[in-house]
Amino acid sequence: MEKVNFKSEFEKLLYVMEKLRGPEGCPWDKKQDLYSLKPYIIEEAYEVVEALEKEDMDLLKEELGDLLLQVIFQAQIGKERKLFDIDDIIKGIVAKLIRRHPHVFGEKQVKSVQEVNKTWEEIKQKERINNKEESILSDISKIQPSLNQAYEVQQKAAEVGFDWNEIKEVIAKIEEETKELKEVIDDKDTDKIEDEMGDLLFAVVNLSRFKSINPEIALLRTINKFKKRFQYIETSLNNNNKDINKMSIKELDKFWEEAKENNL
Repeated sequence: MEKVNFKSEFEKLLYVMEKLRGPEGCPWDKKQDLYSLKPYIIEEAYEVVEALEKEDMDLLKEELGDLLLQVIFQAQIGKERKLFDIDDIIKGIVAKLIRRHPHVFGEKQVKSVQEVNKTWEEIKQKERINNKEESILSDISKIQPSLNQAYEVQQKAAEVGFDWNEIKEVIAKIEEETKELKEVIDDKDTDKIEDEMGDLLFAVVNLSRFKSINPEIALLRTINKFKKRFQYIETSLNNNNKDINKMSIKELDKFWEEAKENNL
């Protein structure tokens, strides 16, 4: 790299990305466009969450860097196409943060997190009207995982009063949806089963919302727990020269219980 005096590491990152996309840059980086990078943006965001779940701060630092790279990558492509650049991105988010925090940057007074949330939604409602959006649900991303979408849809509806009053009503709804799923589980019409399964999942998301638990993160935690315990089974069998394909479910469950006892 030629000798260049950078004012900050951020400025250096912008320079590196520009070089990677330049005439003498990397063939792979030069080939990418705004849309080809979509899978990597999603992947990096999930890896940040996974690092947080592991409480691994070194890994978190690395994954946040990878996620930042995706923003810089998009900004460089936008700049090349004369659509936007990193300054436009930063100006936009700074303006939004100031606009949505009048209690910090303006004269409005708030006394609680609940009042902050109310103010935030009032401002967003005005923005929706100005942007001629038809519904309070319009700004929920359709590309994000379904559990996240369900959580946000329910949260938005609850903010205008369309919600259960007590958690026992939510639990009763889960029981109702479980019963309805049982009634169609042997049906040959898979659409019916899919409908009822979706209703049950939606009801479970409601319960997680009532407890302020993000269902996507809760499921991710369970997936990681399952993987650790299953890997324990595989390692235990390998250490004993046993083939997992020849083991009964009862034998496998024994190792599963050992994994739980070991707090995996």
